[in-house]
Amino acid sequence: QVQLVESGGGLVQAGGSLRLSCTASGRTPSSYAMGWFRQAPGKEREFVAGVSWSAGSRNYADSVKGRFTISRDNAKNTVYLQMNSLKPEDTAVYYCNVHALDIDYWGQGTQVTVSS
Repeated sequence: QVQLVESGGGLVQAGGSLRLSCTASGRTPSSYAMGWFRQAPGKEREFVAGVSWSAGSRNYADSVKGRFTISRDNAKNTVYLQMNSLKPEDTAVYYCNVHALDIDYWGQGTQVTVSS
C-alpha cells in the first residue's frame, strides 16, 4: 500500500499564491507518475496537473496553464503544486494522486479556498 499525505492548503485572496505538497510513503513503486486533482462542491473530481517519474513530462488542465506549476523531488517522494494568480473558481479540495502499475492511490485531500 501507498500512503499519501497532503499539506499546504488554506484560505487566500484572489490573486494570491499557495504551494501544496504531497509525500508518498509505504510500498512506493520504483517509478510512478504523480499528480493533483480537485473537486469543488457539487462537481466531479477533475484533473489539475501531472508529472512523470523523471519530470520530463508535465501536463496541465487548460484552466490552470500558466498559473500552476507541478514539480517533484524523488529523493523525498514528494510532489508539489505551486499555485499563483489564484481565482475564486480554484476553490476546491485538492487531492494528490499516485499512479503505478495500473493502480491509483489518493491522499485525503486538502482544502483550498480563494476569496474574491
